[in-house]
Amino acid sequence: MALRVLLGAHLGVAADAVRLFREPCPSCGALHGRPAVHGGGAHFSISRSGEVVLIGIADVLVGVDVEQVPRPDVVAELSPSLHPKEAAEPAAEPDHAKSRAFARAWARREAYLKGVGIGLSREPAKDYVGTGPRPGSGPEGWLLRDVAVPEGYEGACALWAS
Repeated sequence: MALRVLLGAHLGVAADAVRLFREPCPSCGALHGRPAVHGGGAHFSISRSGEVVLIGIADVLVGVDVEQVPRPDVVAELSPSLHPKEAAEPAAEPDHAKSRAFARAWARREAYLKGVGIGLSREPAKDYVGTGPRPGSGPEGWLLRDVAVPEGYEGACALWAS
């Protein structure tokens, strides 16, 4: 409901007039790609983790993601799926810092992949987004930014800038 209310406000129509559909998947062409608004006028992305929901609406392709900072054992298990530079970056950090760095990189990556419309069917380690306090330069044509979210979470937004 919140998504339809926000999209309706952005488009200047009532929330119940907002109609959504699935675009073709960029990978296989099946109709399970990025959700979109019938008639265009706005691009959107939505993410939820724990108690936090993040919605992004833009006039260009957009992807957002919010991630709860994971436990150290989860970070150790999933870090090999990061870009090799990202997996190595937090090596000297304490566990709590490694967990935040992992969550930052994962939120940035998911935001980008949602913006592209391909999700995790694209190899997660393929693109470098960085684990530091500021995103890396990101994939060509995309602008990556971190988003302020509650303590214990990391959030990111990706916008098509070309």
